[in-house]
Amino acid sequence: MKSLSPGLQAHLDEGMTTLAWCWRITQADGVTFGFTDHDRALSFDGTDFEPESGLTASEVRSGSDLSVDAQDAEGVLTSNRITETDILDGRWDNAEVEVWRVNWSDTGQRVLMRRGAIGQIRRGRLAFVAEVRSLAHVLGQTVGRTFQATCDAALGDARCGVDLENPVFRGAGAVIDLLRDRAFTASGLGGFTSGWFTFGTLDWTSGANAGRRTEVLGHDVTDGIAVLTLLEAPVRAIAEGDGFTIRAGCDKRMETCGAKFANTANFRGFPHIPGQDAVLRYATKDGGHEGGVL
Repeated sequence: MKSLSPGLQAHLDEGMTTLAWCWRITQADGVTFGFTDHDRALSFDGTDFEPESGLTASEVRSGSDLSVDAQDAEGVLTSNRITETDILDGRWDNAEVEVWRVNWSDTGQRVLMRRGAIGQIRRGRLAFVAEVRSLAHVLGQTVGRTFQATCDAALGDARCGVDLENPVFRGAGAVIDLLRDRAFTASGLGGFTSGWFTFGTLDWTSGANAGRRTEVLGHDVTDGIAVLTLLEAPVRAIAEGDGFTIRAGCDKRMETCGAKFANTANFRGFPHIPGQDAVLRYATKDGGHEGGVL
């Protein structure tokens, strides 16, 4: 149940209202944006809500169960703070959202309608529709340990313990020649064997993609030249001379953990857990029921 201020309640009781929707969006890096469907800028709580975004809201859908309630915010890409490239880059993914109902003639009269997060964003050539999910969407996320043969830790995190800033696991280079939109030859990696950076991460330090991180799908060495293939093509095109920092990858197997990182003590998988073949296997006279692969 919403608690309205006396001023807002009196305004609603008048019958003729001057109401607008306001969205305050906070990205993962802490940057805050304000947008409104009103025709002029509004300000409150230290945030300016700009009208140039062209945002318009659907009805607020709410239920009494634990299903994920949602509202759509539709807009034209006219604000210089909302760009299609940023949407493609994922800068708006899962951003925190506050949806306010505001009396635009007196912004002190307002009520917080809901909190949530940016969900699916549907893009067109000139417009976008962003789904604003309620906090109930968090209840649908899987949490806790995963019991599997391979490691469930992220390489370099507190559970793993590997120092990825160690020069053994970290390299720096630049693009020599572009092979495809996500594959290129690179300089500066001559001291690393083929496959060392497979499944690792690459941070762009210069060029159009500077400041962005991507995953490495493959690392090969051909005639002494490193060839890197990214998991996905960057939103902005890669160019010759673009600099990057790259860190080693891990395939999550216990053998790799020991041989490559000397980190078996921190391995977070269960390499001896029986697989599905242990359930489906048939009885034999010669034994072999220890859970191994047939």
